[in-house]
Amino acid sequence: MGKKNLTVAVLGPGGIGGLLAALLSRAGHRVICLAGEATAETLRTQGIRVRSGRFGDFTVPVEADGELREPVDAVLVAVKHTTLDAALTRVPPKALGDALVVPFLNGVEHPAYLRDRYPADQVAPAVIRVESTRVAPGVIEHGSPFAEIDMAGDTVPRGRLEALAEALSDAGPVARVLDDEAAALWAKMAFLAPFALLTTRYGVPIGEARTAYRDELTALVAEAAAVSGACGGPADPAGALARYDAFPARSKSSMLRDAEAGRPLELDAIGGALLRAAERHGVAVPVTSRLVAELGASS
Repeated sequence: MGKKNLTVAVLGPGGIGGLLAALLSRAGHRVICLAGEATAETLRTQGIRVRSGRFGDFTVPVEADGELREPVDAVLVAVKHTTLDAALTRVPPKALGDALVVPFLNGVEHPAYLRDRYPADQVAPAVIRVESTRVAPGVIEHGSPFAEIDMAGDTVPRGRLEALAEALSDAGPVARVLDDEAAALWAKMAFLAPFALLTTRYGVPIGEARTAYRDELTALVAEAAAVSGACGGPADPAGALARYDAFPARSKSSMLRDAEAGRPLELDAIGGALLRAAERHGVAVPVTSRLVAELGASS
């Protein structure tokens, strides 16, 4: 893909997808957002407006459609697990061509699912560290001072990953290619799961969670690190706790935001996947099991 301008489809132009779509469009790439008809019409007529301390306030035009109809260089998948099945109908395998499929989903089980649907050597899982929210169709608020992307793909030609990472980095986010897909996914999972489960279970932001429920947080972090290590990922519970302690006190997990808005929770993709991995590897995760059960009973 080199330095040429790319054609990138973005499935799910919400907080993550909308931010990446806008940044890529601003950098000169052709962007096609795939969304429902009402959202697509708004994007076609009004573009995407971004408010960001890091990248500035700007509005850019994008194309929008209900379905992928032509070959592209990459499809960024930025929907929630809870809507993945329905959203993928917008990306028919016959329309994909040789495009990379780059999921920015929470959890660790989706790459195998996507490789059952699309060519395995085109599925390139990515993780993104960012706080970005869609406040209205085509209106994105990027709240964190950072936006960092780790791309991987054990089955994907390295050169294709590097070219897309370069395009993303040139557009704004810091993007890098990692050698080990499992390690990249578990690094995010081991950090995200305790944050999501604890803040959502008690309905509090991280500042209160890390003080009022410190013992549970410590136990969750230790359990997640043990599972991550068993699955080939990093195991750094002390580092994770230090990162939680450095978070702005009012930070909320996306799962808590979903709970507050009455949306379905990604409980199975995050908590369920962690429990399944723990069972496969014989790792005891009693605190995680209890919180997942309590959240499942209340949602």
